[in-house]
Amino acid sequence: MVSLSRSTRRAFLVSTGTLLAASGVTGCQMLDTRPSDRPAQRTDGASKEAPVLAKRVKKGTLPHLRERLPGSPLVVRTTERPGVYGGTWNSAILGPDDQTWLDRTVGYQPLVRWDLEFTKVVPNVAEGFEVNSDATAYVFHLRRGLRWSDGEPFTADDIVFAQNDLLANEELGGTDPIRAERIDEHTVRLVLPKSNALLIKELASSFGMRLIKPRHYLSTFHLKYNPEANSLAAEEGLEDWVALIGEKDEGWENPELPTLNPWVTAESTQDRIVLERNPYFWKVDQDGRQLPYIDRAVFTMINSAEAMLLKALHGDIDMQVRTFNTPSNKPVLARERESGDYRFFDAPSTWMNTLMVAFNLTVEDPIKRQVFNNRDFRIGMSHAIDRQDIINAVYQRQGKPWQGAPRPESSLYHEQLAAQYTEYDPELAARHLDRAGLNRRDGAGFRLGPDGQRLTATILVKAEEPQMVSALNFAKDYWSEVGVDIKVGSVDGGLKFTRVISNQHEGSADSGDGGAEDAWLDPRWYLPVNESASAFATPWATWYLNGGNDGMEPDASTPAGTAAKQQFALYDQIKRTPDESARRALMKRILDIAAETFWAIGISLPVGGYGIVKNNVHNVPDSMPDSFIYPTPGPTNPEQYFMTS
Repeated sequence: MVSLSRSTRRAFLVSTGTLLAASGVTGCQMLDTRPSDRPAQRTDGASKEAPVLAKRVKKGTLPHLRERLPGSPLVVRTTERPGVYGGTWNSAILGPDDQTWLDRTVGYQPLVRWDLEFTKVVPNVAEGFEVNSDATAYVFHLRRGLRWSDGEPFTADDIVFAQNDLLANEELGGTDPIRAERIDEHTVRLVLPKSNALLIKELASSFGMRLIKPRHYLSTFHLKYNPEANSLAAEEGLEDWVALIGEKDEGWENPELPTLNPWVTAESTQDRIVLERNPYFWKVDQDGRQLPYIDRAVFTMINSAEAMLLKALHGDIDMQVRTFNTPSNKPVLARERESGDYRFFDAPSTWMNTLMVAFNLTVEDPIKRQVFNNRDFRIGMSHAIDRQDIINAVYQRQGKPWQGAPRPESSLYHEQLAAQYTEYDPELAARHLDRAGLNRRDGAGFRLGPDGQRLTATILVKAEEPQMVSALNFAKDYWSEVGVDIKVGSVDGGLKFTRVISNQHEGSADSGDGGAEDAWLDPRWYLPVNESASAFATPWATWYLNGGNDGMEPDASTPAGTAAKQQFALYDQIKRTPDESARRALMKRILDIAAETFWAIGISLPVGGYGIVKNNVHNVPDSMPDSFIYPTPGPTNPEQYFMTS
């Protein structure tokens, strides 16, 4: 959807605006195409395309393959071996609003992409790029000869349209200050108002797909290019051209929308979305055979995670790495592997915590704000939790006590931040709580706040995340044992989002993102830079994202406020720094401050991530990172998956 709310767009720009720096590109260094991406020779079409397309060519309803492929198609080296054409990939999503799985699985074709290991950014739609010395300008050299799925040429004009007329268009909710400039048909420059050495990582994430928009199609519904756009909207019963272009840009629901993806929408209903191969897809295997191998993909709408699990157990899902892949479900799936005819693959999570608990340091209630801002309160609440008990009961004995810190295998691993205050010690917890001013109790044994009233707080958690709800309830009981009255607010995820972003929450519990390379793009738990997810101080994040023109300025007279401002300055410096080693030193300082401040409380380190794949589906790697920023499984090149009888 093009029409982003102002707040959502702000969160997107700041929390993910760090991509380029982590790639290690400096000055005018060019990212050369890897050997696995060497151009293939143009093929003559003999046995180089799917039979279903060859039939169309023979009938004269589709151009010859040599006219559909670019002169230098991108070569995808298959995981196991070259595949065979045909088959239908069956998958599932949790209703029409859960289309992230499609984006990640069959819609990941940005300018640049992550490599399989999630360690560096490599070419994709762009064959290469250049960055100037202060990271304020990026020049992308587009792959020549690419065509949209309707056969129209893909050019620099498409990128310019997507950036300037959609993402930066205020009428569409855009506030992106980046400007795109057309250098020639295959070269485009992105000009930034200030340095951002992390942009390339952003463009390799799911968000990078926002720059891949078909100008020749969407401009028909844009008032700048079509004075009759509002009339077209009225004909379709829509308010104006803004609503119209938003509807036309619904990628998986609009079969008319041209795409660069391996598959295109053929059918979209309330029950399922059916995709068919893109005859103009621009990648080939090492033998020069056009991808994808699989003919069709069918995503069935499922109303619950439990129902999706049943489909998986019955062998009705060909490959999946989300929704039902919880630790508690793995033994069930393991028992049914033979009857379901599937196998496991590893999907190690980049999450750094199963549950992060944030008390709102900017809560409106002045008494609670005073208490929550006291570091001893947060330390005491942390020591009160028996993490191993929660790990045993909720997470199938998988994991270990862990705070909100990068994972041990991450290059950003910070031992102090990870391990501090994780010891279960109710007596030590009580001493810290007493030190925080909560040294008086009522008749029921609950602690009184500075105003003499019982201190209570409600922590919001997504009702649709049962493990998080369960873990938080365990923590609530432990807090009760040390005299703190905490309520669990199990609410719809959308409602929770609204309350957190509007600062109408006392506390929030959510997943611990940012355990690996994604920490550069979204360090939400290490400093308050994500106004929808840094729940310990979302108004401070808003203030930072808007250059001080909105939100709440951190109070520099408090330790937390001082820490936030120091971290903001360091994060800005990261985005101005092209040298990767220098950036890592700056991030180390941010994490040092995070350890000293102790923004939020973690429970345990997630381990044992997995997915399932049917035994007749091949070229799926034995292991792939599970991350939103990655975005799983897109970088594994699903177009080279294939099926046998």
